[in-house]
Amino acid sequence: MNRKTPELLGVHALPPTTAETDPSAEAPPPGDDRAFFGQPRGLMTLSGLEVWERFSFLGMQAILVLYFADTVAHDGLGMDAGTAASVSAAYGTLVYLVSVAGGWLADRLLGSYRAVLWGGILIACGHYAMAVPTATMTWVGLGLISAGTGLLKPNVASMVGKLYRTEDERRDAGFALYYMGINIGSFLGPLITGWLGDHAGWHWGFSAAAFGMTLGLIQYVLGRRHLAGRKNSAEYALPPASMRRVVVRLVVGVLVVAAVATALALAGWLTIDRFVDVLTIVSAVAPVIYFAVMFRSPRVSSEERGRLRPYVVLFLASVVFNFILFQAYSTMILLASTNARTEVLGFHFPASWYASALGAFEVALAPVVAATWAKMGTRQPHASNKIAFGVVLGGLSFVLMALPTSGHSGDDYKMAAWWIVGSFLLLGLGDILVETSGLSASTKLAPRAFASQTMALWFLSLALANGVQAQVVKLYGQVSNPAYFGVNGAIAVVAGAAVVAAAPWLRRTMHPVH
Repeated sequence: MNRKTPELLGVHALPPTTAETDPSAEAPPPGDDRAFFGQPRGLMTLSGLEVWERFSFLGMQAILVLYFADTVAHDGLGMDAGTAASVSAAYGTLVYLVSVAGGWLADRLLGSYRAVLWGGILIACGHYAMAVPTATMTWVGLGLISAGTGLLKPNVASMVGKLYRTEDERRDAGFALYYMGINIGSFLGPLITGWLGDHAGWHWGFSAAAFGMTLGLIQYVLGRRHLAGRKNSAEYALPPASMRRVVVRLVVGVLVVAAVATALALAGWLTIDRFVDVLTIVSAVAPVIYFAVMFRSPRVSSEERGRLRPYVVLFLASVVFNFILFQAYSTMILLASTNARTEVLGFHFPASWYASALGAFEVALAPVVAATWAKMGTRQPHASNKIAFGVVLGGLSFVLMALPTSGHSGDDYKMAAWWIVGSFLLLGLGDILVETSGLSASTKLAPRAFASQTMALWFLSLALANGVQAQVVKLYGQVSNPAYFGVNGAIAVVAGAAVVAAAPWLRRTMHPVH
């Protein structure tokens, strides 16, 4: 499962960036234009990097909540289930908040190639740190992975776009191939890290994630000659004097924040719970400020301001859906570890393997959905309805889990594996509907003056979804499973139905989105 690739599926690619249209920007490398299944050879390099990045990121995330919740005697951190899920969600919040700055750093300071390279190095170092069996190195590792993913995530997909000239009709197919390829990592990561975590220890699972990211970096560097945007300078670099000031301010800012956080932690004020709360507040305030700036900006016309209003609805729909989706790696894994059978046809497997089912479903269903829309042509549902249906499916995936857990308490009852697999089937299909339509609509609805910052808004919706999750999942284990999954699922279903009810207004105001 791709969490989250900006050009998901390639069904609706983002509009060309300045780097792609500006004649002064670096052109796609010549001479190997169709070397990878009819696509530029650089696509193989970038897809290979994301295969291993997703392998490491989602492989680690599949066992992270289990590691948090395991007893200290078994090399875990001994958290209760709700706290473990909350901290895991807070980590996701931090990743997507940092990602907002990642694109800017690439454009103004590092350049795309170096931003992705240094991001990958930080991710690898973070996984190696987590391989050290101490709680301190766990937190150091998560911090490094957050910073690295923030650099890599928003920039690697934009490098894919730079492989194609604006008029190249292979662009959509290339992004589809890119998406399909990286989900191989999403599928394999939990299988490898989950098996090692279950049979050898959690830190062996984290070691596998580190090894995978290292392989991704090696092939990325070896294949750099096939990439556009590989030059050392930033595409839209600041003047030297401004760059020096920014670098100094960044370094000083990081040191001050680290010093203040350390002092508060030593004083006993900055606890894990308070840190989670701070991240939730930041994730809620940031999009409010962002939207306020856009609505009040004199560079935004009244017509564009009118299209921003339906975008707020789509933004909130994304938050609701991803609140459910991200729990595939927290509460759903915890539920699987305590209340689901971990065997199929006599074969026993780790509970974390359930996470691989989500990636497998998305790989299998993505081309089916794309072919369905292509066949329907102008008769396909409006983008807002596709998003609404996706949100409803996400809610139903949770409502479904209320059924096998009803009438049972404790860890003695074990539901059949097919319940969770069925839930992930609904969730995977919902993800495809929400992401393909939501990203396409957001690029068309964003004001021209803020077009290049569209992905920042999208990452903020993901950060907010994780921020809300970090608070709500504290209830997991405190209330019954049917109540937890049933109520959260029902809220998502109602939210999706509300978007359906608003469809007439959305169709009028979302022009030119169909």
